[in-house]
Amino acid sequence: MDCLKALILEDDDLIAELLETVVAGLYPGVAVTVVPTLTEASQQVVKNRYDLLIADWNLPDGSGLDLVKKVRSSNRDMPVVMVSGRSDRDSVLQAAHYGIDGYITKPFDVQLLHERLSRLLKIESREPPALPELLENSLEQLIQLPSEIDPRDILELISRQDELSPAQLAERWREETSLTARLMDVANSSSFRRTGKPVETLRDAIASLGVALALNQALALSLDVSRKLQHELLRELAVTHHEMALLVAREAQRLAIRLQKPAVVFQQAGLLSRLGELAVLKVLNQFVAVGGSLGENEAEQALNQWSQRYGNRLKVQWRLPLGLRELIGSVHFIPGDCTREDRLIMRAAAMIAADEQATGECQKLLRRIGLETENQLQE
Repeated sequence: MDCLKALILEDDDLIAELLETVVAGLYPGVAVTVVPTLTEASQQVVKNRYDLLIADWNLPDGSGLDLVKKVRSSNRDMPVVMVSGRSDRDSVLQAAHYGIDGYITKPFDVQLLHERLSRLLKIESREPPALPELLENSLEQLIQLPSEIDPRDILELISRQDELSPAQLAERWREETSLTARLMDVANSSSFRRTGKPVETLRDAIASLGVALALNQALALSLDVSRKLQHELLRELAVTHHEMALLVAREAQRLAIRLQKPAVVFQQAGLLSRLGELAVLKVLNQFVAVGGSLGENEAEQALNQWSQRYGNRLKVQWRLPLGLRELIGSVHFIPGDCTREDRLIMRAAAMIAADEQATGECQKLLRRIGLETENQLQE
């Protein structure tokens, strides 16, 4: 099936993720764009051509029917589906007047939604796509990680962190409950309670941590995709890889501080060191959601074969600075003749995080960066 582009207008994160999963199953390799507001959706249909539109009715800044009307003024053929909590006859007739192809009421589950969209869009029943085909096709599309906070938004803030104040970040994140809880918890931990008084506001928590560290905490949270994966095996793998990224980030930060280097970028590289694995797990989750069968060996094999390619793709899509890309790559491999201290630090951090500190390779790396003894590492 040819590559298609779909636009999903939905402000509820859970429903948006469900819709994206089902659409990805119907159209292997589809490029799905998810937006939460009518304004963003209107901008998207002006800039891009889409083959499918799924729009919620009630949105924070208007009605999805307004977008349908806009689309239908220039395109009568594109499949358009409305989703809504309204199930009364008048609402259905009102939506039909705008030229929609289908109307789906909330709540719904994956299987029912899959069957309903298949009928509405006249997609013939077929076996789930082969996993290698799905992975290959998805690699060529815009990759979005299934997280509560978009990592790209955090990386954009990181790129201009010198311009941001604690008050500005607090205002931006005031409705991000999970992020607020994390920042308050970290700020109130023993490492940051210098005054003996608890931090009581998000702004004070960010001020206590500093903008750079607060942004890294937000980045870490945005890379936790486990709660958005339905398959238990995939959730467990997501937790494992996220925790390893956190360990690498912690060790890289610790080594950088010992060597009197700015620690923030090393921490960022560690946090981003499992991007490929997380992206592959998302595709595997889509595969299972539409009926694919997946065992532990198959999942591990897919991760081994595809993670590097997906990671490299995300680095380009997210426009990560070249220096940061190199640090991320150094977590996994450096050539034997590498002399750059920043890359040696990252590789050593990765080996320590993997409990390989006693190996000859790790000891050699530590000597090359000037940390030859256990005492020096712990000071």
